[in-house]
Amino acid sequence: MTTERADVVVVGAGHNGLVAATLLARAGLSVVVLEEKDTVGGAAKTETPFRKAPGLRTSTGAYLLGLMPPELMRTLGLELPLQRRDPHYFLPTTGERYLLFGSDRAAMRAQFTTFFSEADWQANARLEEEIGQLREDIAPTWLEEPLSIEETAERYVRPALREVFVDLCRGPVGRYLDRFEFRSDLLKAMYAVTDGFSGLCGTWDTPGTGMNFLVHSMCRLPGADGTWMIVGGGMGTVTARLAELARGAGARILTSEKVSRIAVGAGGVEAVHCASGREVRTGVAVVNSDPFRMRDLVGAARFPTSWNARVEGYRRTGTTFKVNMALKGLPRFRCLPEDRGQFGSTIHLLPDEGEVMASLTRSFADVEAGRLPEFPTIEWYIHTTVDPSMRDAAGNHNSALFVQWVPHTLAGTTWEVEEERYVRHLLSICNRFAPGTSDLVVDTFPLHPRKIEAHFGITGGHIHHVDNTFGFSDRLPYAQPVDGLYSASAGCHPAGSVIGAAGHNAARRVLRDLGRA
Repeated sequence: MTTERADVVVVGAGHNGLVAATLLARAGLSVVVLEEKDTVGGAAKTETPFRKAPGLRTSTGAYLLGLMPPELMRTLGLELPLQRRDPHYFLPTTGERYLLFGSDRAAMRAQFTTFFSEADWQANARLEEEIGQLREDIAPTWLEEPLSIEETAERYVRPALREVFVDLCRGPVGRYLDRFEFRSDLLKAMYAVTDGFSGLCGTWDTPGTGMNFLVHSMCRLPGADGTWMIVGGGMGTVTARLAELARGAGARILTSEKVSRIAVGAGGVEAVHCASGREVRTGVAVVNSDPFRMRDLVGAARFPTSWNARVEGYRRTGTTFKVNMALKGLPRFRCLPEDRGQFGSTIHLLPDEGEVMASLTRSFADVEAGRLPEFPTIEWYIHTTVDPSMRDAAGNHNSALFVQWVPHTLAGTTWEVEEERYVRHLLSICNRFAPGTSDLVVDTFPLHPRKIEAHFGITGGHIHHVDNTFGFSDRLPYAQPVDGLYSASAGCHPAGSVIGAAGHNAARRVLRDLGRA
């Protein structure tokens, strides 16, 4: 057993923990970061998971950077090799229709009016304009302790959009999108899926899915024009560079050190204990893991009944299935056989126009009943077409299917029994849009919710820790009702994703409480 002392212990070297460690160390505090895995990064890392393509690198968990505030990047001095995807969305069909969303507005309009309608083009323009205004208004709130949704509207949102903002945050994404009078259900479903449903258990008319939609529309990265970007070298580049900044500020990062307990006495936090026998005496613990693991480390009895009830109210299991893939070649889409940049975009696979809304309803009902849906919503990525440095010597591409929704626990069967069959089924859906895709697959590394839980250490396999149906002050606070205990989890404001704001805001709260703001 080894014993040492630090002013602050950060539990977990995910991106938020590394941001907090950097800022606390820069303030002159001695900081130790304890990470149970053998590498930093949490769910934002670059790995080589394919047995049949062992040199092929991929972002196994988080796969794009979109929501990190540029002000935070400047504060940290974080420089990243960001690569814009242009086009950034591709909506194929099994017929001749398609849409490519990119910087070529004339081409976009031509596709809208040819394959959909002028009314859909105008609806899309109105949506983009309004979301741009909301994004501008609430941007400052991401690096501050949160107010309630209603107080945020009153203080930050322009008067004409205050009621819209509150209704968006509290209400369902479907009601918000219906305001713009799209004629195409396919277009409405595309927006609902990629921004409203991503990473949570909710559908078209679920209250709070509008909050998730707003969160995912908050990309303000320089040069992005509101689109999420690829990081050269994968998402591990983000956390590797954050770790460099933390070490440069004086923080010590210890990997393969699983925290087993946070000791709390009458005066608050006293020490952090590791399974290895290491003990770090401290008065401040900043926990980067999800709220449920944090509570387990301290012990539920240490918290007030009301706080325990609040945490239990956050409990949801994950409904995301990420199928990481190695491909020996690029697919060929029925609707767009030639390469016009669609492979680097988010490729949206949805049922045909007349079936899409009924399919969403059936799929969500299946998941609630513990069944695997026949046609879940699928986002498809092939990022090595934009960042070829990630390809292996054989020229394989990394790719992934990001699938909403699947059950965490299956009724009447298990993931061990169903995983391989369901991956084949998902590839058969890809084949409908791009025949022969299955034949291109060299290997897969599937992560259903239970595997996400095991691989990344996230309770319930919930990629956002806390549903993004909870927004602003409804999320987990930074300061916990135990003296010296803080959360920098993705479950805190502003949301789950690779943002870093929770780490920044938790560090500021620690410094304020220590009188060192």
